[in-house]
Amino acid sequence: MVARVATVAFEGVEARRVDVEVQLTGGQVCFVVVGLGDKAVAESRERVRAAFAGMGLALPSRRIVVNLAPADLPKEGSHYDLPIALVIMAAMGVIPPDSLTEWAAVGELGLDGQIAPVAGALPAAVAASSQGLGLICPEACGPEAAWVGDCRVLAPRSLISLVNHFRGTQVMSPPQPGPVLEGERVPDLRDVKGQEGAKRALEIAAAGGHNLLFVGPPGSGKSMMAQRLPGLLPPLSPAELLETSMVHSVAGLIARGALTRARPFRSPHHSASMAALTGGGLRAKPGEVSLAHHGVLFLDELPEFSAQALDSLRAPLETGEVMVARANAHVRYPARVQLVAAMNPCRCGHGGLGRGACGRAPRCIQSYQSRVSGPLMDRIDLQIEVPPVTATDLALPPPAEGTAEAAARVAKARAAQAARAEADGPNAPRLNAQAEGGYLERIASPDEAGRALLAKAADATGLTARGWTRTLRLARTIADLDGSPAVKRAHIAEALIYRRVNSEAAAMAVG
Repeated sequence: MVARVATVAFEGVEARRVDVEVQLTGGQVCFVVVGLGDKAVAESRERVRAAFAGMGLALPSRRIVVNLAPADLPKEGSHYDLPIALVIMAAMGVIPPDSLTEWAAVGELGLDGQIAPVAGALPAAVAASSQGLGLICPEACGPEAAWVGDCRVLAPRSLISLVNHFRGTQVMSPPQPGPVLEGERVPDLRDVKGQEGAKRALEIAAAGGHNLLFVGPPGSGKSMMAQRLPGLLPPLSPAELLETSMVHSVAGLIARGALTRARPFRSPHHSASMAALTGGGLRAKPGEVSLAHHGVLFLDELPEFSAQALDSLRAPLETGEVMVARANAHVRYPARVQLVAAMNPCRCGHGGLGRGACGRAPRCIQSYQSRVSGPLMDRIDLQIEVPPVTATDLALPPPAEGTAEAAARVAKARAAQAARAEADGPNAPRLNAQAEGGYLERIASPDEAGRALLAKAADATGLTARGWTRTLRLARTIADLDGSPAVKRAHIAEALIYRRVNSEAAAMAVG
């Protein structure tokens, strides 16, 4: 007799169905697990054996063969413990053999029969629901899986309680979805004194979802302003919340099913490796750029990151996804992020102007800033100089406008973008930073004066084709903040200044 139950194998944020089969036969007494499992899967034999002993149940003195099908799909992780234990009990007659036909199962077993939480309960529930199955998962993962409303969920604390449920001696109630948290409090933009130009750039970046770079000496407020960007952004939509939570679930970052509509803000240290930023490792876990999906990735001290790590972000910033290639698999993670970075003008910190100016400028400035490759800089829409904060600025009272006022203007600009996208069709991008091709031409075609200025600036500064496209996107966002249905010369002029490509030539072209 062969008993079966479904489980899943994770490929990025997608869960592929795996059938766990067991057969008890005569011959040499042994316990074999086949199907291209990793070390954690191989060790499940001992965890299952100990969990059975904790229930007062012994494995049969027969040859036990467990097959994880399809056999050519790599299986990783400890979440195969529970389905393996269930199919063995079904083959032994401990639970009714037909009780598992409508269920998928994930969970790690403790030596005492308790079921420990595992990562990926949310995508597992989505996959089970799409196949018309319910999901059996650990009690701690029940509130997370319950967010998939059309999926039946059983969340037992221990293996014995699950056996009692299937035998009809105990009835388990379905878990309730976890809470929706407000997220951490974001500091107010009113705390930043001076830096009106940088605040304007921050507001434009928030309105259109554009990438942003602050360049300035230490203490000028670069990190302060970046940390206040999440307060300007609207909360996650239901679709965005599901996509973001799927990534966090695979990474094991959802506790007791608690979700938040606040946009992710990830700030890795500059010692982070390429795998830490883009994903990878032994089990190809999501990296920081995927954990920041639909949110902000903040890279402080940008030139201090390794060149390899920074250049690995070039493709995700264009495509909105990361492909982690391994010898036996290709794993895809979403990575639609807004990049915000900060850097000093040179290694000494102050650059070539003002008190404390670098004595080796401009060579020191060129050497330090050249650590960031030109193609990566070309993907940053707004590049703005942040001057030192003066004593006069610090002596002034707090600004009249703060996060609330700026967020209201951002929300209005984003509403205009959403309305245009809705009129164009369901596949149109909702943010200007994602507009391209014919759609961009329709929404951001400048007037004659603006087109002439853009062409003149492109000739004077060597603007690339990507730079041309990103300038149009940026000008469209500036026009949205101004409430203008058309992109005019003034909007093109401001967008060109933020590009910071050969700034002297750009200023001459604009002038």
